[in-house]
Amino acid sequence: MDLKRVVVTGIGALTPLGNNLQQSWESLVNGVSGAAPIKNFNADKFKTKFACEVKDYIATDYFDRKEARKLDPCGQFGLIAAAEAITDSKLDLEKEDLERIGVIWGSGIGGLKTFSDEMINFAKNDETPRFNPFFIPKMIADITAGHISIKYGFMGPNYVTVAACASSTNAMADAFNYIRLGKADVFVTGGSEASVYEAGVGGFNAMHAISTRNDEPAKASRPFDKNRDGFVMGEGGVALIFEEMEHALARGAQIYAEVAGSGLSGDAHHMTAPHPEGKGAAKSMRDAISDAGLTPEDVDHINTHGTSTPVGDVAEPKAIELVFGEHAKDIFVNSTKSMTGHLLGAAGALEGMAAIMAIHTNTVPPTINFEEKDPNINYDAINFVFNEAVKGEINVALSNTFGFGGHNASMVFRKFKK
Repeated sequence: MDLKRVVVTGIGALTPLGNNLQQSWESLVNGVSGAAPIKNFNADKFKTKFACEVKDYIATDYFDRKEARKLDPCGQFGLIAAAEAITDSKLDLEKEDLERIGVIWGSGIGGLKTFSDEMINFAKNDETPRFNPFFIPKMIADITAGHISIKYGFMGPNYVTVAACASSTNAMADAFNYIRLGKADVFVTGGSEASVYEAGVGGFNAMHAISTRNDEPAKASRPFDKNRDGFVMGEGGVALIFEEMEHALARGAQIYAEVAGSGLSGDAHHMTAPHPEGKGAAKSMRDAISDAGLTPEDVDHINTHGTSTPVGDVAEPKAIELVFGEHAKDIFVNSTKSMTGHLLGAAGALEGMAAIMAIHTNTVPPTINFEEKDPNINYDAINFVFNEAVKGEINVALSNTFGFGGHNASMVFRKFKK
């Protein structure tokens, strides 16, 4: 069958770098770090006392008090990002067939704050157990897609994908494929996460997965640098409007980029560590490029998973070398996690947004905090963008996300040409 073409017509962002798309993108281009001492809870007794939190966020600025009490921050972030993306897309919902609009969202953990708070309150209560009647609907990971659907009346496919840090890239891949197959006209897709709370920080501390550079939070996330010591936790939400091309053109929509291909794979290797040679990551990249009908030589930019972990930051460059060979020297390669931190299940949506905006503006944000080369990384083989943004013609961009469990997901975006 002839597959339909899919384009991006709206973007919304609530990130550690800004409370909307424009602020977030400008901060990325300017190399701003979102890391700072934790404000969500008292982290004095924790090994890690900093994270990339959303700044100046007050829930009642966006929701009335009654509604805010029914929503975990994960759901709040998702609804806020979706509202901006829908407004940005200029969709006239009174004229749209709402049965042809769906929501596929990504979240790796969901309502962790809600779950933690309820368990803490239960443990403190010596009498009859008491639980908030909204405990379950606030906590379950799928609820954000449900809330977006209910708010706007969208009756198309509606669910959340859970694949650890690859969750929202899986969501985007599914939305892309549903539209290609003619099963919907529009999707709100993306992801949100809100895990910078006691259980999240404590859990990742116990794994020795996150940085403990408490004296220099802004310099803690340093992908591909020799002195990296773990990722920095982030939070927020990013929404993208994926739309069937003819549908978008018929209503005169703005188009940021075309969604060209997706690739998914499994490492089949280890619970938390990537394949040391990057075999699964290489497969997801190859499959995404092939799905787009392109060759590795067509790719101009890669937004890497690049978490700032000792093992992951060695495996991914190896995978890039496997896929791109000599052409890797001509590709602008970066990691925006150096500024945003790691948004876990929402990372793919945020980095997909950054790849799309790189195409839209012909600008690649930097990987900040790079100071010293790691002897285990072949810097001569890859054109890393370190410390300052670069300008260049970006026609095709690849975004990678890899999650615990060996979940690999890659998306290819390209400059739209009718």
